[in-house]
Amino acid sequence: MVYAAKLGHPGGDMSAADVLATLYSNVLKIDPANPGAPDRDRFILSKGHCSAALYSVLAETGYFPVAELSEYMKPLSKFSGHPDRNKLPGVEANTGPLGHGLPIAVGAAKAAKIKGESWRVFVMTGDGELQEGSNWEAAMAASHFQLDNLTLIVDRNRLQQGDETERTITMEPLAERFRSFGWAVREVDGHDISLLLQTFGELPFEKGRPNCVIARTHKGRGVSFMEDRVEWHHKVPLAEELATALKELGEEAE
Repeated sequence: MVYAAKLGHPGGDMSAADVLATLYSNVLKIDPANPGAPDRDRFILSKGHCSAALYSVLAETGYFPVAELSEYMKPLSKFSGHPDRNKLPGVEANTGPLGHGLPIAVGAAKAAKIKGESWRVFVMTGDGELQEGSNWEAAMAASHFQLDNLTLIVDRNRLQQGDETERTITMEPLAERFRSFGWAVREVDGHDISLLLQTFGELPFEKGRPNCVIARTHKGRGVSFMEDRVEWHHKVPLAEELATALKELGEEAE
């Protein structure tokens, strides 16, 4: 998709892919045939620049045909660079400006509590995105309102646009920071499907506390020349790089 469009963020797509596939195949209560079902779980991709990963998972889950992904980032395409809920089924919120997804998710989780409904809210942020102060305002609100129906997944790949997160603004000890805000926290290997399933199966971690899953991941996971390389935050592979990547991932170039 990124190669065809000559645009995209493949490093972050790959770091998030295992978590997204796990959520949509085994965790979220959803019905692709009825994407607006009132009792559905909600998922918000706050790191909206990694839309290719979300679109791929939505297609594989049955929200729309996989073949439509060839329209990714074409002019006026519904598969725009950042997700648009007005264009695609399964997209719960327009995201892209970082620091917005968690506040939206807090509002949605609070709405479910007010209504006395059982649906849950999941939101994925990037780790560099946590440098936005709006996330910490939302974190305080989530704890105050005891939103144990809310789960934040941090894609902790340790890289952001241009540099390592720790060289930009220190994040660690990230788990303790969330605990100090009143959250129940788990740290997991974000590429270990069995562990992810076990972790999500234990939700809520503590009654009355919002849930935080720090998924320790690798940017460009599964592709040797992309893994843990900051330049692949926003970069398009060459034809020979695409062939290598698809081979390493067990796919064949079309």
